[in-house]
Amino acid sequence: MALTYQQLLTAVPLVLRAGNVPNIVGDAGIGKSALVEEVAAKMGAQLYTTVVSLSEKGDLAIPVPPLTSDSFVETQHYGRLANVQYGYSETLVSIIKYAEAHPNQPIIWFLDEFNRGSQAVQSELMNLVLQRRINALRLPETVRIVIAENPDATMAGFTESEYDVAIADAAIKDRTVRLVMTTSTTEWLSWAQSIGLNSMVVDYLNTYPERLSIINRDEQDLHPTPRAWERVTKNLDQLEQLSVESQKALAADLFSGDLGTEVGVSFAQFILTHGRGLTVEELQTKESSRGEFQSVDDATKLALLRDWIKDDSAQPLSTEAGAQHFGALLTMVSPDGQYALAQSIGERLDEILQPMYERAKEEPSGAVARLYQQLAVIATRGDNR
Repeated sequence: MALTYQQLLTAVPLVLRAGNVPNIVGDAGIGKSALVEEVAAKMGAQLYTTVVSLSEKGDLAIPVPPLTSDSFVETQHYGRLANVQYGYSETLVSIIKYAEAHPNQPIIWFLDEFNRGSQAVQSELMNLVLQRRINALRLPETVRIVIAENPDATMAGFTESEYDVAIADAAIKDRTVRLVMTTSTTEWLSWAQSIGLNSMVVDYLNTYPERLSIINRDEQDLHPTPRAWERVTKNLDQLEQLSVESQKALAADLFSGDLGTEVGVSFAQFILTHGRGLTVEELQTKESSRGEFQSVDDATKLALLRDWIKDDSAQPLSTEAGAQHFGALLTMVSPDGQYALAQSIGERLDEILQPMYERAKEEPSGAVARLYQQLAVIATRGDNR
């Protein structure tokens, strides 16, 4: 179970008012930091942020030598002792000063990327989160703590997660309220339109809403996230000021640097044709679309046929017409793309592959049987690579 950005705008303040610590869990780039900023603004709270992944042990409170002669203790038999004190971080000093100057204003201390810090750093922060104490210093009552984490494989729903994190101590899990964050394309597009982000991005994601965020935990390369799309809009604003020739030369590489190759090239094709990109619906229903399909880049071909595979209800691959049409388009895709599509079909055993098999047995010389054999050859070719 998970909550969208708008739902968390209600849930996080609720947890804070209850005196508990929200732990916002979500993939990188999903908008956790932006969420906490908006929560603080809506609550009228002063926000301080510490990125735990960039912290070292001792950053919050470092032992320092005594500063006056009164800090030394003379003993009768054991020599001269120093009562070591602590020098606190600038962030903590600022929080204390602000709390004293504004005793009635709430303060949020946001500990971002909490479980990407080392075990030593997390241990140092335990008393801060659990006891609201750092050495002898207690946090003011007006200070509320919010932490954010990337998923780890021990969390329900994230067993395939491969983030480089230090699994949180059981005490942290027991004393914080885990709020899992998910994306909502509808919410994101509403926000994008409200602040005037480039309309081409809005049009593209209205056409391909599933591409706002694609988390493939087996793939370590770049992929679309809400934060990546925000960067893309800013780059697109600048790209549109260049000549058409420069736009054509730069677009694919520019957008792939944020979105990954497949979506980046697809988006480049979309904006270079002024949003008039080929859709899977057109591909399935219009005979003239085949020529357009043949002229687009391989990444766009791959994306279109993957969309067909995700939902083949309009033209099922287990029908003669659907299989003949899909098989013809498949030959226009590169060998690597064909192999990726064969894998995608193989993953939909009950929905696509099994019905194709049954139909192929009934009509061994039909289009479904030919496509089934074609896919088997492609898959075998991939195994021998």
